[in-house]
Amino acid sequence: MIHSINTQIRQLAIHFVGNKSLEDGIELSESVIEQPDDKTIEALMKYFLTSIKGEELHEFNHESDLELNELYSYCTKIFKEKRNFFSQSKNIAKHLYECSEHPKIKSGEFYVVYFTDLILDDEAFDAIGLFKSESKDTFLKVKRKNHVFNVSSEEGINTNKLDKGCLIFNTDETTGFKIAIVDNLNKSAEAQYWKDSFLNVKPVNDDFNKTKEFLGIAKNFVVKQFSEDFEVSKSDQIDLLNRSVEYFKTNDSFDKKDFEKTVFQEPEIIKSFRNYDTNYREDNNLDIDDQFDISKPAVKKQSKVFKSVLKLDKNFHIYIHGDKNLIEKGVEKDGRKFYKIYFDKEI
Repeated sequence: MIHSINTQIRQLAIHFVGNKSLEDGIELSESVIEQPDDKTIEALMKYFLTSIKGEELHEFNHESDLELNELYSYCTKIFKEKRNFFSQSKNIAKHLYECSEHPKIKSGEFYVVYFTDLILDDEAFDAIGLFKSESKDTFLKVKRKNHVFNVSSEEGINTNKLDKGCLIFNTDETTGFKIAIVDNLNKSAEAQYWKDSFLNVKPVNDDFNKTKEFLGIAKNFVVKQFSEDFEVSKSDQIDLLNRSVEYFKTNDSFDKKDFEKTVFQEPEIIKSFRNYDTNYREDNNLDIDDQFDISKPAVKKQSKVFKSVLKLDKNFHIYIHGDKNLIEKGVEKDGRKFYKIYFDKEI
């Protein structure tokens, strides 16, 4: 987790970065921003740091040599010599412009910030913040003079809505630093350019990502492969999804063999899962240990995508959270399908 109790903004540069494919251009500032007043600093800190939780960490990546990752190179120079901050901030802005080729990428102000004493997992680090504001809101201003009121509007940046951002912590330099990315980044191609093209990062191989990735493998197996290999109902699939999440919620450490025995139980299903798991890891270049400490924040995040809803035509939704033996599937003589549900009392 990230905390900013004693954090300070030591340097701040703002540039304008447009869409390259639309020939919006780029406008580089001629100097760093002079130290803002306390109220502005408070607003900036809220804008920059509120949306980044730091639970899921990444690191710079390059397919052949980490030194060839442009952002890694620029950030390394800043951390090694702070007087390089402004010149490297312009290089970072130019790099962002070169990556802004998708036609839906919006122009906006680009902030490069140097923080001190930013807390990550209870340890203080210097950090470089990269943020881009692409959306503008309309704000009303009411002025009063001599009992006369006037109202006007201004376009500005909503400090509750950070469009794109990341924090690069000055630690683990040899493996690509530790990087926290804004949590509300959506999955569209327009948004992914920030993570994949501009930053070029990969998940850190820590307990959070191990937990997240393995839960993802289990979910994909149940949803995509389980019904192909075995004759099962939708309620059977939901039961396996529930048991998978429950294992991670009720255990502090993960053991692959214990998980398979607890969740899948049947030797045939375990064999099918192991085949799927092996192929999935190879196809997605994943390296996950067979034992690791379970990350509860990762379980909380991933469990949101585990659907336990049985949808019947457009008439009914059945939420299954417990014993699948309390629900039975059948077919009437006329071909109509039905589910029979057993319960003790209505709540």
